[in-house]
Amino acid sequence: MRIRILGCSGGIGAGSRTSAMLVDGDVLIDAGTGVGDLSLDDLNGIRHVFLTHAHLDHIAGLPMLVDSVFDPNFEVPLTVYARAETLNAVQTHLFNDAIWPDFSKLPTPERPMLQYRVLSPGDTETIGQRDFFAVDVMHSVPSLGYTVQNSNGAFAVSGDTKTNETLWPVLNACDDLRLLVIEVSFPDEMERLAADAGHYCPKTLCRDLERLSPNPDIWLTGMKPGEEDRIYEQVLAACPERNIQMLSRGTVLNV
Repeated sequence: MRIRILGCSGGIGAGSRTSAMLVDGDVLIDAGTGVGDLSLDDLNGIRHVFLTHAHLDHIAGLPMLVDSVFDPNFEVPLTVYARAETLNAVQTHLFNDAIWPDFSKLPTPERPMLQYRVLSPGDTETIGQRDFFAVDVMHSVPSLGYTVQNSNGAFAVSGDTKTNETLWPVLNACDDLRLLVIEVSFPDEMERLAADAGHYCPKTLCRDLERLSPNPDIWLTGMKPGEEDRIYEQVLAACPERNIQMLSRGTVLNV
C-alpha cells in the first residue's frame, strides 16, 4: 500500500493543510484541506472516503471533492464511510442544499453520485485487497480510528483522540503492524486544554504508547501550527525508545 500524506496539520497557514491521506490512489482517509492540492486526474481516481469524525478540519475538502468529480454519467459512485453520527452531521449541516448541494440526490435520487455507508466500531470494509477496520476512539464527538491491512502488513490511523481504552487492544492484535499515524495536537503546557478538547499532548500520548506491544514506525499528525517543533521535542524526550517521526505534507509511506 502507498499512503500519500496530503495534509497533517491541526490548522491552516502558509504550507499547512489539514488531515487527509490518499491510499493507493482510490481511497481517502479524511478529507481536510489537503485534498485541494491534488490534480484533477488524482481527484477523479478517488471513489472511497473514510472519515474519522465530522470536525471541519477533517471534512472541509469533501464538498469540493464531490463537486470536482461529479459526472452525470458516472460508472462508480463516490462512497463516504463513517459512524452514523458523523454521516448525520455531514448530511444535515453540509450537503443540505443550503451550504452545498445534496449530491446524494444528484443526478437523480434513484442514482446518486454520492452515497453513504455506516461504519460502526468493529466493522470491516474490504476494498480490493485491503481491509479497513473501524476502531472506537475517544474525542469530543463520536470518532473512529482505522487499521488497514493487506497481505504485506498493516498500518493504523488514530484519528483525533485522547487517552482511551479501545485503540490499544486493537493495535496489539493487529497482524504485522508496520506504521501508526497518531495525533498529538498540543504541547504539555496545554495538557488540560488537550484533554478538554479530546486530544493528546506528548505526556498523555507517551503514557498510552507504553501499552503498545508491537514496535511500528510512529508518525505524528495533527499538531497545531506553530507548535510543531515544541511538541515533537517533548514527544522524543518522553519516548526515546520508540521510532517516532513527524509527518509533513507530501510524505509518502509504504506498507
